Order: sequence, then structure tokens, then C-alpha cells
Amino acid sequence: MLTPFFKALVLLAALCAGTAHALTVEVVAPDELKPLLMQHLETARAARLGEKLDAEEIARLQRQSELTARELLATEGYFSPLVESAVEWLDGDWRVDYRVDPGVRTLVRSVKLDFEGALKVGADRDRLRERITRSFSLKPGMPFRQADWESAKQVVLRPLLSGAFQTARIAASEARVDPASHAADLMLTVDSGPAFFYGEPAISGGQRYPESIARNLNPARPGQPYRQQDMLDYQTALEASGYYAQATVRIEPDPAQAAAVPIQVEVVERMEKRFSVGAGVSTDTGARVQASWLHRDVLDRGLRLKLDARLETSRQTTTAELAWPRNAKGYENSIGLQLKQEDIEGQETRATVLAAKRSRTRGQIETTLSLQYQTEEQIIANALDSRNQALSLNYAWTRRNVGRAFYPRRGYVLSLQGGGALDALLSDTSFVRLLARHTQYFPVGKDGRLILRGEWGSVLAESREGIPTDFLFRAGGDNSIRGYAYQSIGRSLSGGVSSVRYLATGSVEYNHFFSREWGMALFVDAGDAADSPGSLSPVFGYGFGARYSSPVGPVNLDLAYGEATDEFRLHFSLGVSF
Repeated sequence: MLTPFFKALVLLAALCAGTAHALTVEVVAPDELKPLLMQHLETARAARLGEKLDAEEIARLQRQSELTARELLATEGYFSPLVESAVEWLDGDWRVDYRVDPGVRTLVRSVKLDFEGALKVGADRDRLRERITRSFSLKPGMPFRQADWESAKQVVLRPLLSGAFQTARIAASEARVDPASHAADLMLTVDSGPAFFYGEPAISGGQRYPESIARNLNPARPGQPYRQQDMLDYQTALEASGYYAQATVRIEPDPAQAAAVPIQVEVVERMEKRFSVGAGVSTDTGARVQASWLHRDVLDRGLRLKLDARLETSRQTTTAELAWPRNAKGYENSIGLQLKQEDIEGQETRATVLAAKRSRTRGQIETTLSLQYQTEEQIIANALDSRNQALSLNYAWTRRNVGRAFYPRRGYVLSLQGGGALDALLSDTSFVRLLARHTQYFPVGKDGRLILRGEWGSVLAESREGIPTDFLFRAGGDNSIRGYAYQSIGRSLSGGVSSVRYLATGSVEYNHFFSREWGMALFVDAGDAADSPGSLSPVFGYGFGARYSSPVGPVNLDLAYGEATDEFRLHFSLGVSF
């Protein structure tokens, strides 16, 4: 057994030898602090790297690591720790042991927030000051950590910088720590600077299209207080307008211009003319090919002329539309002519539709008012041969609160439609048509979502005779009741299925996503279409499927069982544009 004196001689000899050896480090500390220390102590870092160290370097790292340990513990609220270390020569290598007693943790004793700048005065800003004070994340009694203190200071600025106070800053901050009582008193002064209000847009980069197009897409008006969301909405509107491939919207937060700060708009325009073709397939309407031609600047006024032809297995359409750019009040007007022919579940229709529309999008709400004249020929084998016409006035209101994701996990889409015609005005019969659709998304856990969908439609009229099929209903298909053929649920006649006056469908679907691209689905659909509410008798469809977020859009593949038909049916859709 070696005596203490002999051990000292061995250690002294090793220190004097000056040769480099490997290093191991052990830290004895509370479980919540040990990973932090092992990550940042200089000796622990050298041990991880496998560095060969001599005695002089070991001694330096040992001293530096003790200082680092105290600094790290201070950031966690421990200002009176006990840190001990020892160096040992063991089996030809160095070993450094640390014993850490953090002591009593410092808690927040008081918090004081002061305001300077425009936010300091004005009863209309009391609520904002109270909200900022109330939401300050460090409360009395909470542990004082440096990271939490820095984060809390930044969070204070967020509601200001996202709103009218674009030069808001932390004017002063102080954390007074009383080691004797293990308490911290926090003091923070927020200088909001001036409130910024909108001036006129300053648009650059435009050459082909009238500047009024970009100006009229601005959701804000001069004199309104600045909001970051307005800039995001403006940029989205520019890029979605069809005139611009790219847009950047911002302001320069110059306090001298705060009363009327110009909105800096930079745009990259799209080509004036575009020809595109596309192809796709759907289990509803079969294979599809499509060709479109677009002229974005008819008469040098930004009018858009679009010609479109779409050929599907069971439906063919040709459309011509002339659309005006959004005006200063936010309205977009258009006129269009459409010729279409379809043969779905034995119901053959040929229709000509002439329509004038006025649409408006404000935030999440889109509205459309349309006047439409339609003539139609309808044939179902030998059971039905009719010609219908209607001059109808229609209104649609839609609210979307789902963001821009292909597969949203929360939010909803609500659509309400109403319209009708009078037999005294170019119509074969009088009717009123009502339709409501709602889809709700709920997050389930980290990677799942629940989708609830409901639809109700009704046509108020003495009979369905004389009403064009576009205003009537059938059910079944990808977006209706899966497990049944597209529009196969309605009034059964010899040779086909006719459209009816009432519709009710619903769906419950669960999705689980294994990655950002791939997911699976389980669902139950139900519903019916009939000529009276009392005749509605729901049929059910059950199934499962796959979800894929492709570069060109969402792809859904479902296998569903139709209870009423005792058959399985595949539902699939995919389309690509070139």
C-alpha cells in the first residue's frame, strides 16, 4: 500500500516530467446542472476532443473551468455556489474531478416596467401597456435565469414591432441580485419611439402594367397605423394577382417620416402573355388534358383575357373570360362565356353560360356577386329530354382561416351561397337556391389532424322542372361521399341518375403524417340527395388512404367501401401544369 508521501512523490514526478497524457473529467452536481457543466467546462471539452495535455496545461484548464462553472451557475440563478476540483494521476492519465454545490437559487422578487415614447401617453394605449406588462414572462417567485431574462426583454418588443412602433427598443434594463436574500429585482424601460402611420405606396420595378394595379392591391390606407400583417397581406395580394412573379413590401422606419411613412413596393412583373398546357387524372371525371392562353394587358389597361379548353373523359368545357384588375375599392369585375358538355351517370347536359361577376377579398373573407344567364339541354336515355333556361342573381360568401399549407392542421373554411331566378325574367321557373359548406380542422397530437366536413343544399321551388342542373344537386365522389361513383346519388331513372333539390353530406376523417410529405387517412362519409328533406336517407362510405404533399400540390389516394352498393371504390386525383 502506497503511503501519502509516496503518492505525492509519484504525482510530483509526473508533473515534473512534462510529458503529455490523456484526460478524463468527472462532475458531481445536481442532475439538472450536470449536462450544462459537462458541455461547457474547458477540461470537459478537452477530454471530449481527446487532447494530449501536459501538467501545465492541465493546471490552467482546471482553474479556468472553475471560473466557467461559477459563470454558468450564475446564468441559472445560483450566485453563491461552492465549486471544488482536484487533479489525480491515475493509470498513466490525468483525471479531474469537480464537486459542485450550487447553493440556494435566486428567485425574482419584483418586476418594474416603465414606458417612454409615444406609448407612454394616451388613454387609447392603456390597453397595450397593460397587455405588455401582463404578458411579461418573468413573474415574482420564478427562478431567475439569464436566458429567461434576455428572452423576456425581447418578447416585450414583439407586439410593438409588429404594430405601429417600428423603432421600439429596450432603453434600459437592470437585474439587481441580492446574494444575501437570494432575490432579484428586475427593472426594464421600454422606449416605443413614435407611432408610424401609412403614407402612399412608392412602387418600383413596374414597366408593362399600369401602376394603379399594384396601388389598388394595397390593403392599408393613408393615415392608418402601421401593422406588419398589412405588409404581408399586401405582398401576398401582389403575388396572387397574376401580374407579378415576385414582390417585396416594406417601410423604412425613419422617425422623421412616422406621420406618413411611404410603403416601399418592389415588383418583378410576369410576362404579358402566357400559353400553358396541363394533364391529369381523377376518378371523378377521368383523364384530363387542358390548354390555356392568357393576355394580361389587353388595351394597355391591365385587362386579362383568358381562353381555356379542358377535355375530360366525362366532361368538356371551353371558357372565355375578360377580367378587370382590382379597383381602388377592392372589387374585381369580370365577364365570361362558357360552353360545356358532360355525360355523368347517364345524365347528359349541354349548356351555354354567360356571366358577369364582381368579387372582393378582404383578409380571410371573399365575396362574389354574379348575374348569370344559362341555357341547357338535358337528356337521360329515354326517360328525360328537356330544355331549361334561367337568368339568376347569385351571392357567395367564403371565409378561409387555414393558412397556405397543403394539409392544414387547424382552422376552417366556411362557404355560404344564395341565389335564384324569376320566371318573369328570362327563366322557365322561379326558384331560390341555398348552399352551405363547412370544413373544420383540428390538430391531434404532434403529427395528426381531425377533419370534420358538412354540406347542406336546398332549392326552393314548386318542382325541379325548368331548373338547370347546375343549380340542383347530386352526391358521391372524391369530395362528397367516397365509396360511390361521382354524382351517382340522386333521383334514379331508367338509364341514369337525375339531379334533385336537396343535398346533405358529412364526413369525419383522421390523418396521421409520418413526415412532411407522407401521411395516412381513415374516414367515414355519409349523405344523400333527394327531392324533399323527408326523403333524405343517408348512405355510408368507409375507408382509408394515403396523403402525399407533392411539389405540384396535394395528392390523395383513398380506398372506400360503399355500404349501400357493397362495393369498394378507389378515389384518386393528380394534375400537372406545364
